[in-house]
Amino acid sequence: MTMALAGEDDPFKDPSLAGSQTPQPQQSNHAPGTTLAVGRNASLTLATDSLVVLDEGLLETRSANCCGISLPHLPLHKNKTTRSIPFFNILWAELSNNGEIAIQYAHIVSKETVRVACINYTLEKTDSGYIDAWIERLLDRAYGASQRRKRIKVLVNPFGGKGGAQKIYLRHIAPIFAAAQCEIDVEVTQHNGHAVEIAAKLDTEAYDVIACCSGDGIPHEVFNGLSKKGDAARALAKVAVVQLPCGSGNALSLNMNGTDSPSLAALAVVKGLRTPLDLVSVTQGDKRTLSFLSQSVGIVAETDLGTEYLRWMGSARFTWGFFVRLVGKTIYPADIAIKVEVDNKASIRQAYGAESSKPPPSHDARPVPTADTGLPALKYGTVNDPLPESWALIPHDKLGNFYAGNMAYMSPDANFFPASLPSDGCLDLIRIQGDIKRHTAIGTMLAISKHTFFDLPHVDYQKISAYRIIPKNQADGYISIDGERVPFEPFQAEVHKGLGTVLSRSGHMYEAKGV
Repeated sequence: MTMALAGEDDPFKDPSLAGSQTPQPQQSNHAPGTTLAVGRNASLTLATDSLVVLDEGLLETRSANCCGISLPHLPLHKNKTTRSIPFFNILWAELSNNGEIAIQYAHIVSKETVRVACINYTLEKTDSGYIDAWIERLLDRAYGASQRRKRIKVLVNPFGGKGGAQKIYLRHIAPIFAAAQCEIDVEVTQHNGHAVEIAAKLDTEAYDVIACCSGDGIPHEVFNGLSKKGDAARALAKVAVVQLPCGSGNALSLNMNGTDSPSLAALAVVKGLRTPLDLVSVTQGDKRTLSFLSQSVGIVAETDLGTEYLRWMGSARFTWGFFVRLVGKTIYPADIAIKVEVDNKASIRQAYGAESSKPPPSHDARPVPTADTGLPALKYGTVNDPLPESWALIPHDKLGNFYAGNMAYMSPDANFFPASLPSDGCLDLIRIQGDIKRHTAIGTMLAISKHTFFDLPHVDYQKISAYRIIPKNQADGYISIDGERVPFEPFQAEVHKGLGTVLSRSGHMYEAKGV
């Protein structure tokens, strides 16, 4: 799955407002106008959603370097003198000392790839005050509420997915970060758990973002590394954790960036808005772990962890594993107690609609915790404590799937939790019986990709804030926390509203089809 940028497949479509072929004269004062004349027959105009390049020289040649546009794959047409570049794709603009204006942007090569390109014009008569004001207005349109020139700590996992993360970073990601004037510090992880160590020692005052060139395993490690700091709450609030998809599971990027394309994800990170994210404390034995994505027991856990030998299939291994177990009527008995917040689908749909109707936030409104603020206390204790009085432990002897999700997408075609929100203080919980009829099971699997899964009557879907699950009648099995296998033992989970920070396109929603 990939996302469409600014609603365009090709950024060089004729803008609706370009009715005239004649450039407008450059203003002489320093007030920021919308049009900048860059030659006798050329101009740059700030339209509603895009930068419009009007240049009569486009009629004269199909050269890759015509009219100051340096772009190897620019599709020029004989009767077209205008091109448009969506503001979302603008990476940077500046005026050099010799009077040259350079605008770098992400050119859409295909639906899955963008590459850095540049527009250059040398201005004969330079009114630097006006030009500087025009450039500032362009950058304001391009970035809006997003932070410019982000300081990014990049962690590259050379072992994830098919092992090509380093090449992917250098080819598809690094050029975009460089063109956007980001400050970059790259480190390659050396072993399992290395990202935990890096994040635990990170100077959180020196970085705005930790970008994980990996699957979902490195973000999981980073969140847990930050949680080990003495000022864990402050660190988790200050530094945004993002994913640049280089693994077999890229859920964080799918949900926040709307894509599993590395170059499109890099562009989304450059333009991303700070977004509060609920994190979940999972206690098992004497260990407390932070989860950002999901927890599962049963069919999904087995699908994820029991198909490691099928990694060559990519994300298709999840679909295959789910299908085999669903049709096989596999059951996973367990005793379950939950703290329910919303218990019916109508109310869940209403809450989702209310949040989705809000405009993007102009800033992150959370107060930054003080330097001595660690992880929040556990409201409901740990799995080793007595069960809270208001909870009831209910047997689920024919349980097929227990799946608690903090995000919508779990893989490109698996929008399991369409009502999920980044910071509503809840996990979305799905429970399905393991003894449903085979044709119902097949229909359930198909409903996920059709976005009708939520409405199926046999899918128990609730919003919860905490739970305890005790597997039984099995000596061994699979429990998955963010795709990582943990011991097959009872565990308890509790949501912490807005504890973590990510970057997203909207600032408050996932890039998934909702309910």
